[in-house]
Amino acid sequence: MFQRFRRTRLNTHLRSLVRETHLSVNDFIYPLFVRSGEAIKTEVESMPGVFQMSIDEVLKECVKLKNLNIYSIILFGIPDTKDSIGSDSLCEHGIIASCIREIKNMHPDMFVVTDLCFCEYTDHGHCGIIDVENETVNNDATLEISAQQAIIHAKAGADMIAPSGMMDGIIATLREALDANGFENLPIMAYSTKFSSAYYGPFRDVAESTPSFGDRASYQMDPANRREAISESISDEAQGADILMVKPALAYLDIVREIKDNTSLPMAVYNVSGEYAMLKLAGKHNLIDYDRVVMETMISFKRAGADIIISYHAKEVAKMLKK
Repeated sequence: MFQRFRRTRLNTHLRSLVRETHLSVNDFIYPLFVRSGEAIKTEVESMPGVFQMSIDEVLKECVKLKNLNIYSIILFGIPDTKDSIGSDSLCEHGIIASCIREIKNMHPDMFVVTDLCFCEYTDHGHCGIIDVENETVNNDATLEISAQQAIIHAKAGADMIAPSGMMDGIIATLREALDANGFENLPIMAYSTKFSSAYYGPFRDVAESTPSFGDRASYQMDPANRREAISESISDEAQGADILMVKPALAYLDIVREIKDNTSLPMAVYNVSGEYAMLKLAGKHNLIDYDRVVMETMISFKRAGADIIISYHAKEVAKMLKK
């Protein structure tokens, strides 16, 4: 009774002083989807407020982000032409390499993370080279071209590489390739525990990366496997990852906490498209207090142990925090 009475007496300032978990705009990385062309800014129907943008529009978006004190972005590319090996991602004049150079020229203070994968660039929608006989990704062949993609991103000016394909040995392969090419200090943020999740649906709309056959369960994590999930992240730490990540975030906060308790590395979470779309839809129909639920969700990520939050809500959260 006494404890409850004391809490009711805390004013707003004092509640802030004694709060255990704090959220800052500096915790966020904002995803951007870039494609060829000019003056293109196409909203994704399943993700209100999220757009496919041409490079000129991405540069304008960077100005808006900086006005909100958001200086960290992660880039996803949507090429004009897709093929079996994702050739656009292996080209120095591909969509991502070109975008990095333009951002660094106009906004050198932006911290540019690049998603390193092949699902957006391949005509089959999978995350690497296909083993035709087994209709699954050839892990070792994909490692070779992943290293090529990483070097292209690094030379274009990327500040951090984030391989999302969940290939076995990807972190060691990229670390060796980057070091051998003079990028010893370029950090790697590992998608170290990425689940084969139904929460990714809207992302495949914006990135145009739905697999043409099968699914990605052979190289992404089974949502039922807790111990294996933790082992995957610890393995990436041993291979040289600088930051570990759990994706999706909301349904896997138990995994975030357990990994956080077993590593000294910073932890990231990816607040994925399905999580975003659900809150957007619920807010649109006045089923929830949208702002409060968004903030409560972000706090839950931090409370579970996340140091970094990749989220489509980042701009909204920045505006909320200003209040």
